[in-house]
Amino acid sequence: MSLHDRNPGPLSAVRTAPSAVHAAPQPASGREFAFSLEDFERIRKLIHDHVGIALTPAKQDMVYSRLTRRLRICGETTFAGYLARLERDRVEWEAFVNSLTTNLTSFFRESHHFDLLTEQLRKIGSGRRIQIWCCAASTGEEPYSIAIAACEAFRSLAPPVSIIASDVNTDVLDVARRGHYEPDRVARMSPTRLQQYFQQEAGGAWRIRPELQRLVSFRTINLLAPHWGLRGPLDAIFCRNVMIYFDKPTQYAILKRFAPLLAPDGALYAGHSESFQHASDLFRLVGRTVYRPVG
Repeated sequence: MSLHDRNPGPLSAVRTAPSAVHAAPQPASGREFAFSLEDFERIRKLIHDHVGIALTPAKQDMVYSRLTRRLRICGETTFAGYLARLERDRVEWEAFVNSLTTNLTSFFRESHHFDLLTEQLRKIGSGRRIQIWCCAASTGEEPYSIAIAACEAFRSLAPPVSIIASDVNTDVLDVARRGHYEPDRVARMSPTRLQQYFQQEAGGAWRIRPELQRLVSFRTINLLAPHWGLRGPLDAIFCRNVMIYFDKPTQYAILKRFAPLLAPDGALYAGHSESFQHASDLFRLVGRTVYRPVG
């Protein structure tokens, strides 16, 4: 029987057995596992060092709720035991990262960016292959929105565009590769776009058309990794609502690597709450949360 299935006795019974109280740390009221500040600080350091995410103290409850499932699956009874497992279990390390990365996304989120992208693509024209990197692909809505914008810019299902879509979370990339979405995920899409760029399946779900899937290649890329395996020049980088999870030094280090990858007239698309004023030597603001390399 797992810890999740146990039915502990009343608190009064615990109080009558002092030796049990001192045997191990007790979970806080209502919690299945003990979760100390030391546990949280170790997790903060691990996720920051590995993927750059800066967890604030306010995220302690979120971290607990997301990782308790992993403890159950692994059969661990303490966070200390689970963290020790991470040192020797690479598969579980991947699940740990997947559990702590946020994947809020939707089709054509911050729609003004796609209007600007369409204009940018038309200016470049069809004389060469256009390269775009979406570095937080999540479940695919953003890279497929880029693909749709490219099709609309060139009025073709085979535009001269290649999209690299990456994420550090392997679970969401599996969803993105399938390109299969339930009706609620495409509810805000116009009927015209749905009919033109999706195929309806039995049960009401929608699948991205194969022509669009061929425009997108998915990869696992950690923005803190020493090598990304990408070659420039890129015409656009979509890095939206990602930097908000990094501290300023980490943001700057990533932006410093973005700059030489972009073409001189390339564009960096950021999230609505992100500002790169601290990297004004690298990027200049040219539109609403749109940046170009300096120089």
